[in-house]
Amino acid sequence: MIDREGIRLRWDALGCKLDERGQRLFAANEVRAAGHGALVIVSQITGLARSTINRGEDDLDEGPLPEGRVRRKGGGPKSSSARDPTLVADLQRLVEPATMGDPMRPLKWVSKSPAKLAEALHEGGHEVSPNTVAKLLVTQLEYSRQFNRKTHEGASHPDRDGQFEHINTKVVAAQAAGLPVISVDTKKKELVGNFKNGGSDYRPKGDPHRVKVHDFEDKALGKVVPYGVYDVGANAGWVSLGITSDTAEFAVNAIRTWIERIGRPRYPHMHELTITADCGGSNGARVRLWKVSLQKLADESGLTLRVHHYPPGTSKWNKIEHRMFCHITQNWRGKPLESRLAVVELIGATRTKSGLTIECALDERTYEKGIRIKKAQMKLLDIQGDAFHPEWNYTIKPRRPENP
Repeated sequence: MIDREGIRLRWDALGCKLDERGQRLFAANEVRAAGHGALVIVSQITGLARSTINRGEDDLDEGPLPEGRVRRKGGGPKSSSARDPTLVADLQRLVEPATMGDPMRPLKWVSKSPAKLAEALHEGGHEVSPNTVAKLLVTQLEYSRQFNRKTHEGASHPDRDGQFEHINTKVVAAQAAGLPVISVDTKKKELVGNFKNGGSDYRPKGDPHRVKVHDFEDKALGKVVPYGVYDVGANAGWVSLGITSDTAEFAVNAIRTWIERIGRPRYPHMHELTITADCGGSNGARVRLWKVSLQKLADESGLTLRVHHYPPGTSKWNKIEHRMFCHITQNWRGKPLESRLAVVELIGATRTKSGLTIECALDERTYEKGIRIKKAQMKLLDIQGDAFHPEWNYTIKPRRPENP
């Protein structure tokens, strides 16, 4: 005799709490245990169809399913694309006008949301949810949501690679002779005050650093201009933190300070200095004040200055960008730059496993904008261009005392 009450108790206690496959297996096992005539009774108690319990008996005879599956392959309702043969094609037509991406790569992404695409498909007679649209975009059309990525630099100069080779040859030669090579550039201006700084940092749970909602410049604190000097051979950096304008005089004075504080002690026998810089900005190849200021530095220091500019549009190749500035940004991530002293300390505290060290000091001088240099002043410079692109590669020698 079949124990109806026992089956009901076991179902209420355990069976009804199982997933779809577990319930099938539970019911099938009860049928087998109870014997002939139990199929109808178990179906009435569990509410499962007889065909479902029969599939459960087949499942008992088979091995376990792959992890995460509750049905055999091919089980369950048909997919939306199978029930609606034109769905994927119509979705493809909808997203094509909004498709963006690199035509040479198979990966694509769309700028329309799944909800808007589902709405448009409804108007075309398709019954589909936004979740199904999102799934179809990934599995059927190989689309995905993506962020913008900076990859296009515009037209490159035909001698770009040649200039890279030229710079590399000059740098290797200088280092082989035991002479210093520095990479220079200006980091972006930073607001000083209790303002949001990108990134995150560890703090007690539920206690983020509270900062101002609007990034309106504090007139008392203003902005700071970090100009960096990276010693390529020593893997060490110097940053002059300006408080006025990013001018060529400010840039050259940062190099001057590096020579006096670090360069001379580190290279006591140096008689020339190789400088690599971007092609634009305060140290641009076409900035007259940059060259006039370098001539003054050469006259004062007695050093021969060999300058090499990276081609236009290749500033990210400048070593200071990926060997020094990126580590400064990482070191102060999530920390408001509340004072000038805080900026100096955060830059000076930057260290890496590869041995990078950075020193920083505040430059409180005032640097005026708009200083014009006439052609007559340029003729007084002792500047000699290289045979290869003299506008990018040139040498400035100290002038005799009567010449300046």
